Amino acid sequence: MPLQNRVTPWGEFLAVPERGRWMGNRGILHDDAGRLGRRRWTHKAWLICRLHFKDRRRVVMAPGRYTELFFLDEATAQAAGHRPCCECRRQDFHRFASCLAAGLGLESPPRAGDVDARLHAERVAAGRRAAVQDGPARRLPDGAFVLWPAAGAALVWRGRLWRWAPGGYGRPGIPLPSDTLRVLTPATTLAAIAGGYRPQVDGSLADM
Repeated sequence: MPLQNRVTPWGEFLAVPERGRWMGNRGILHDDAGRLGRRRWTHKAWLICRLHFKDRRRVVMAPGRYTELFFLDEATAQAAGHRPCCECRRQDFHRFASCLAAGLGLESPPRAGDVDARLHAERVAAGRRAAVQDGPARRLPDGAFVLWPAAGAALVWRGRLWRWAPGGYGRPGIPLPSDTLRVLTPATTLAAIAGGYRPQVDGSLADM
């Protein structure tokens, strides 16, 4: 039976068979029986990690260990408020931080704790996900996620919206509208994308 640890672009957890490309964590969210409690995070560092790193082996949802979360792709993880891990994805984190500095006009790349503080303020308020922001559809960068009535969560990719599902993106894509959309991806991550960071997207769109 699938565990409830697959993450949607709006940060909720599903129990589905699809694992996805990346793993991450927000701390210990499950009990000794592998059941989730009410908490959806226990620290500010919400990470995106490699599935394989230095031959390490983990028992998923082991008692007393952090709750392993899984994402379809990096764009999904970033929409949910996560950022690249500094240990298993050190180069990716430094690239993210450098692009964030470029996107925000900072003199130097921010440290991991500073990135976490920014993201935490944007995604969480009083234990809930912060309100989504508004953005002109045709100014949103590739890799951003939006709320779209006809598709639920949708990825902006090459001039179209692609409906998200745990196993990939639905086809055909929807042409980007000219109006304003509700944006899921945090402003900090949007700034990094604007500064040149390109999140990995699922193979169903990689060649589009």
